[in-house]
Amino acid sequence: MKLIKSVWSYRDFILGSVKKEFQFKYKNSLLGPSWAVINPLAMIIVYTVIFSQVMRAKVPGGESTFGYSIYLCAGILSWGLFNEIVSRAQHMFLENANLMKKIKFPKICIPTIVVINAMISFLIIFGLFSLFLLATGNFPGVTFLALIPLLIVLIAFAIGLGMTLGIINVFFRDVAHVFGIFLQFWFWLTPIVYPINALPAVVANFMVLNPMAPLIAGFQNVLLLNHWPNWVDLLYPLILAALLCLQCNSLLHKHGADMMDEL
Repeated sequence: MKLIKSVWSYRDFILGSVKKEFQFKYKNSLLGPSWAVINPLAMIIVYTVIFSQVMRAKVPGGESTFGYSIYLCAGILSWGLFNEIVSRAQHMFLENANLMKKIKFPKICIPTIVVINAMISFLIIFGLFSLFLLATGNFPGVTFLALIPLLIVLIAFAIGLGMTLGIINVFFRDVAHVFGIFLQFWFWLTPIVYPINALPAVVANFMVLNPMAPLIAGFQNVLLLNHWPNWVDLLYPLILAALLCLQCNSLLHKHGADMMDEL
């Protein structure tokens, strides 16, 4: 509750920072914020044309002409949100060092700004993807609501992991570089481009250790198959998310002063 009160008390500062970053992102651009629509629209078109029309790729249960495109977009969009939050959170304290020294505000405001900015980008591209699903007759229906708890778990896991890495990165700058490489392997070790049943049984059995696998599968099941997620499988990433959030909160309290000295 204390964290929520802190965020609410500094809501003007948070929203102002989000607006400033969004404007800066498209500063001196002729098309301005239009690029926020053009880039994801181009991505959806490329995936649709190449994978569903040219490659004729199929996934089990994806009977639609656009089955593989939906499967791929569902995985890449959800992974993209996770990747952006974690990647930004790793550097957020270093990037905002001067601001943190000049203005006194709760440190929780920084990750809140990171999450809101990532969600804005995600909602723009996911909104376009949803229109694509409607236009092609592949909108999942009421199971679409299952995306809300899936997003909550994904965001909690991403910011918990990102904040923990961000705090450690203040003291050991190699952390972000090492984890950046690890993220690339993590992407390909998660069933995003390929279905899990394409893996050998021995390899597929180890997928239970990957907390992103059930989350990505949840998005794919909802958007492609119109199935509810397997809620039991989501307990693993949910527990990890809770532990990571508690851990980074503890680190902030214990090493907050040391962080400011290091920055």
